[in-house]
Amino acid sequence: MGVVAPNAVGLADFEAALKEGKSGIQFIEELKNLKFSCQVGGIPPVTLEQKQQYFSELELKRLKANGVLYGCIAGMDAWKDAGLPFSDRKTDEADWDSGCIMGAGLASARAIRYAMYMIDELNTRRLGSTITQQTMSSGVSAYLGGMLGLGNQVTTNASACSTGTEAIIMGAERIRLGKAKRMLCGACDSTGAYVWAGFDAMRVMNRRSNDAPEKASRPMSETASGFVPGGGAGALLLEDLESALERNAPIYAEVLGGFTNSGGQRKSGTMTAPNTSGIERCIIGALHDAGIEASEVDAISGHLTSTMFDPGEVASWSKALQRRGSDFPYINALKSMIGHCLSAAGAIEAVAAVLQLKGNFLHPSLNCGDLHPEIAEIIDSQKIPQTFQKAELNIFAKSSFGFGDVNSCVIFRKY
Repeated sequence: MGVVAPNAVGLADFEAALKEGKSGIQFIEELKNLKFSCQVGGIPPVTLEQKQQYFSELELKRLKANGVLYGCIAGMDAWKDAGLPFSDRKTDEADWDSGCIMGAGLASARAIRYAMYMIDELNTRRLGSTITQQTMSSGVSAYLGGMLGLGNQVTTNASACSTGTEAIIMGAERIRLGKAKRMLCGACDSTGAYVWAGFDAMRVMNRRSNDAPEKASRPMSETASGFVPGGGAGALLLEDLESALERNAPIYAEVLGGFTNSGGQRKSGTMTAPNTSGIERCIIGALHDAGIEASEVDAISGHLTSTMFDPGEVASWSKALQRRGSDFPYINALKSMIGHCLSAAGAIEAVAAVLQLKGNFLHPSLNCGDLHPEIAEIIDSQKIPQTFQKAELNIFAKSSFGFGDVNSCVIFRKY
């Protein structure tokens, strides 16, 4: 796996941040100067030294799309973590058994803005020869395909906040069908004003906590007042078990199954709010695909954005699993530490879920001491860890729900 998150870059530091309950949300002066209502956010602390490990000086000078940069770092780290070789572009064959589904939302926003500015200034000669690959929606997967010499399917999916989780399910399905031995899966998204301005205009972001950034993201809290924006990337290298065992690969967990669907923007569903029936069907579909019973789910990594739908999400889980009170699985919300990383959210949260599964621990959900009363009616508060907690875990469910009323849920099991 590989990860670029607002509270840590790299797998080891990210796991330490999870256990510590470290927030990556900060006050951002640029947002204040631009008169944003929400002036806090989560920006991955990627250093110049870290960038130079993956890109040449010339590449860094040309690379305007920070979402693409995040995705490439996470993807390269996952490949390395899997113990796979790096091939030579000029002499080696493509790896016909390996592919990539790296999702993206607004990963190229900064590059697109740069291109428009140059065109408006009648200065197209300064655009550079890489601007097209940076601005196309499949830019991140195209970069990774070349960096790693991938010869199987190389593509990008885009399903808003559901993107990262959906990419994992798509990759697993391709391997199941026997069309690939391994797929690098995940998602990335950019950070900054050009990405977040639309959400600020919608007034769905927290504008009450500019003086207290670490307390701004409040999933499941009665005082939640909108999501906090973030960005970054998460990547997981999925592999056929036989292939992984043959090369003695380090195995974190199994992907048991998953399911994607849409609520059709009917009944409670709209462009920005999910149809609860769609969520319930998605969860039940994932359980069926994984071949497990609802009672076997030990923990849930929720979507939980710090918006008014958090209680509805928990209620949908309760209805789909037919579990309440102390019988409800553990549930936590990584967005309390890193904000809502948009299209990258599901992938980063999936990495966190697998780390918890492997390490038998639960990371805290910050800022939810004042649990929303509708949630308190459904879940025993002990099922929402607010500090680091050891736990025996076997099955972890990760769900994501995106703009357009689209849903995805993947089921992981300890290997």
